[in-house]
Amino acid sequence: MYILWIIVLITAVLAEAATCALVSIWFALGALAALIAVVLGAGFAVQLAVFLAVSVITLAVTRPVVKKIMPKNTPTNGELDIGKKAIVIEKIDPEAGTGRVRIEGVDWGAKTADSSVIEKGETVVVKSKGAAFVTVAKE
Repeated sequence: MYILWIIVLITAVLAEAATCALVSIWFALGALAALIAVVLGAGFAVQLAVFLAVSVITLAVTRPVVKKIMPKNTPTNGELDIGKKAIVIEKIDPEAGTGRVRIEGVDWGAKTADSSVIEKGETVVVKSKGAAFVTVAKE
């Protein structure tokens, strides 16, 4: 029976490594406990009970603690630029379809949030960021 628990243990560890989302570590611990029960000579019913008990207890005890410790939302690279200041390096003119800004040394196509014209050299604030352009507003 030890082969069953080794397979469950390896599968749970691989699933955890693949997801990094704390979805199967509890079952890995339960499988490890069941494997210890096999070594101690317990029957399958006891092994199964140990597996279930350890899995449920570790899930119930540790998951709430881990959820508090882990960050809720990790901002994407695009979200990190929202609210930052940028310098207009090419006049932003919605009618002409022109406009570029520089955010921390990186140039982006730009448009204004209110369709206004912003002259080269002005400082603006990034309001949103798309794949190829940012939306800005005057400071």
